[in-house]
Amino acid sequence: MLQLSEVLNALRRLFDPKSHTKCPPPKVMLPEYPGGLLSWICSNEFGTRHATLLDPADQSAEVAAAKALAAVEGGSKLILVGGSTNTPENKVHDTVVGIQEALELRVWAASQDSTVDEEDWRIPVILFPGGAHALSSSADAILFMMLMNSTTPRFLVEEQVKGATWLHEAGIEMLPTAYLICEPGGKAGEVGQANLLNSPEDIRAYSLCAKGYGMKILYLEAGSGAPSPLDSEMIRSAEGECVFVGGGIRTTEQAISAKEAGASWIVTGTIVEEQEDLDQIRLTIEELVSALN
Repeated sequence: MLQLSEVLNALRRLFDPKSHTKCPPPKVMLPEYPGGLLSWICSNEFGTRHATLLDPADQSAEVAAAKALAAVEGGSKLILVGGSTNTPENKVHDTVVGIQEALELRVWAASQDSTVDEEDWRIPVILFPGGAHALSSSADAILFMMLMNSTTPRFLVEEQVKGATWLHEAGIEMLPTAYLICEPGGKAGEVGQANLLNSPEDIRAYSLCAKGYGMKILYLEAGSGAPSPLDSEMIRSAEGECVFVGGGIRTTEQAISAKEAGASWIVTGTIVEEQEDLDQIRLTIEELVSALN
């Protein structure tokens, strides 16, 4: 069974600048799709897909990179980086860089092996920010989120204003995202000072408002580590063409329920962060992804 320590040692060797001279420059990492990254994310051509959320506060950059590779092997099609509001920018950046380098090397390895499809490793690494301090110039994009049911201007617009100029000048694509935190909300609801949503009528009203604002992505959050995921009726009431659903999803049955209710993306984080066995991470994600197909 593949152990975390073995992968970490391999990543350390691969990240050694001396070893990089043996490889050609990495190729562009984004999936090839008409209309670019936002169109790829919002497309319904692929059915319901899986995204893995990794919080830099919970592990080192090397561990995050190893877990990201295991998740992608399991079928995850998007890596989100972020979550905690007090994570230093350098830790966020180091995590993004570590994941990008690991994926770039797997793309290069796939290009040398006719039995492996490079596209399987062209996985976007996107910021899931806890605030304007938690950014990285190496990310492919950012979920540029408005926490629409926050009761404080900080998460409605102030953090976004603080980061907008930097993101623009760094060339980071800003993906317009309406973020809604529902009961129980967890730490995200507490920190975001959210008026937690608890009815399908709430979801429908907020999602229609988001559509009026021109938001392309709707992210429904039950809270990191929530004891149970969002009720299917809550998801079904969302008015949006691209709906992310996260928080509390741990089983294939819960993933299928979210898919059948209309989720475009299923986001899991806790099931990866609590597990150190990379084979187990891969198998867990593989089971969820298989249930979605």
